[in-house]
Amino acid sequence: MTAPRTTPVPTTAALALGDDALVLSHRLGEWAGHAPVLEEEVALANIALDLLGQARVLLSMVGDEDELAYLREERSFRNLQLVEQPNGDFAHTIARQLYFSTYQHLLYTELAAGDGLFAGLATKAVKEVAYHRDHAEQWTLRIGDGTESSRERMLRATAALWRFTGEMFQPVEGLDVDPSALEAAWLDAVGGVLRRATLTVPEGPRSGAWTAGAGRQGVHTEPFGRMLAEMQYLHRSHPGASW
Repeated sequence: MTAPRTTPVPTTAALALGDDALVLSHRLGEWAGHAPVLEEEVALANIALDLLGQARVLLSMVGDEDELAYLREERSFRNLQLVEQPNGDFAHTIARQLYFSTYQHLLYTELAAGDGLFAGLATKAVKEVAYHRDHAEQWTLRIGDGTESSRERMLRATAALWRFTGEMFQPVEGLDVDPSALEAAWLDAVGGVLRRATLTVPEGPRSGAWTAGAGRQGVHTEPFGRMLAEMQYLHRSHPGASW
């Protein structure tokens, strides 16, 4: 009797999406005890937990989630360079959230509409990702259309992270989406939010020599190494330990 054929999990895509969620979850977790208001601390923690749940599902598709999170070297991670950027001040965090959550919401909406291996995860996650996107948009409007000082900080943040956004639309093996259509929808959505917040859409390049774009190939920025050392420290210090 011939065993039933199963569809292999697209490892490259699962690692890319899983690492995005894992790394951003850790970055947002760094706000614990430091958020500007208590309510926001809870909101960021909830978003971090949502992302961690996504990361666990995606990494478990292709291996042991703990080993993949805590025992891989820096060059083995496939996350976008955008999500590994330090939190900076609150405007920086919100700009990063606006860029990434808009991308993730558009991506998961498209994956949920298909019948690929990620459709189930995307269907469950798209509602929580819609909340992440709305949270980022509301804060962008409040900070951008706030005081002169807050507007300047939001302008600096959106401009500083702009060069990391082109990488989101590079093709990923195993992801059955149209990157060009996804990018057009993202530019329209993000541009609309920025204009409503009285902010200008950054004019800097999003692809080419002066931009980011190699996180999916395992090339990461300097802050990522420090973040990874902190994230993996406990597991590596006590191998095999259990509660």
